[in-house]
Amino acid sequence: MQNLKQITMLKQTDKIAIWMESSIDDDYGKMGISALRYLDNDIVCVIDSVFAGKKISEVSIIKKDIPIVENINKAKSLGANVLLLGVLTSGGIRPKQWDSVIKESLSQGMSIINGLHDQVYPQFEKYLTGKNQWIWDTRVPKFIPKIGSAKSANLNNKRVLMIGTDMAAGKMTVGLELYSYLKDKHIKTGFVATGQVGITVTGKGIPLDAYKLDHACGAVEAAVIEQKDKDVVIVEGQGSILHPGSSATLPLMRGTCPTHMILCHIARNDSLRSLENIKIPDLKKFITLNEELSSVLGTYPKSKVIGVALNTVEMSDNDAKEFIKNTEKNTGLPATDVIRYGGEKIFNQLI
Repeated sequence: MQNLKQITMLKQTDKIAIWMESSIDDDYGKMGISALRYLDNDIVCVIDSVFAGKKISEVSIIKKDIPIVENINKAKSLGANVLLLGVLTSGGIRPKQWDSVIKESLSQGMSIINGLHDQVYPQFEKYLTGKNQWIWDTRVPKFIPKIGSAKSANLNNKRVLMIGTDMAAGKMTVGLELYSYLKDKHIKTGFVATGQVGITVTGKGIPLDAYKLDHACGAVEAAVIEQKDKDVVIVEGQGSILHPGSSATLPLMRGTCPTHMILCHIARNDSLRSLENIKIPDLKKFITLNEELSSVLGTYPKSKVIGVALNTVEMSDNDAKEFIKNTEKNTGLPATDVIRYGGEKIFNQLI
């Protein structure tokens, strides 16, 4: 079988500057925030002229005293040799104003990590100045898979798919927290990254939304089967079956043939953030829909949602705990904010 591992271009000794201009405090900064939370490399600074002079802990949920600086020159003076473009855009299109930032960083000998659909390498290869310098476009498929055939259903392990009520609802975060938790319990666990953020922080995976639709199920299936020796395989979710702009849920379900799912939801949201006219249904009914859709009424393996992972970052402690309590009452499932309160009550069901 073809080896599907996508190995990171990062070395452990690389020092990272994360470019987050004007996006530290909004959803478009997801790439940078996730890197700040999970990337193992030394992150020497964040670049954002809006908050320059502050620490990232002062202006975000990341509790690290990483300085925010105003430009590439300052980042370079702090020892950065890799620039991670930490801002995602609608449709993965690179804004024209980014070009000068990319040129400047490359001209100073820095390497680039890019998570957008718009590739950096083809246009900017000519600006590379050294043999150890590189451009890593993480959202580029590395293989053409066979057409999906539900082979994951034959695996003798637990396959846990993250699902959500919306885009950017915490699917990658919860998946990585679960991965870390099970590894600490000495359980043989695999993680399948399916988006540019997960690929960047784990160093391997499949950029699902960059595959042709006919290839998407097969790509997920191949990545899951490669982890067949693991007792638990965690698959990073993408999008939501509810979102009209998302086509990822069905390929993820068919390719994974999950035995378990975890629902991720932003507390208090009663509609999609980008489309307020589309209301989020009752969570219990939404869970049932996903379970039936995953198994197609029993055709594929039965998949059970084992808990609700809530994002309560905008709520007070009392309000968050009350919302969690009400969610458990409504769904009959354990619920928690895994970042704020830990995920044991959900995660322990897989042990």
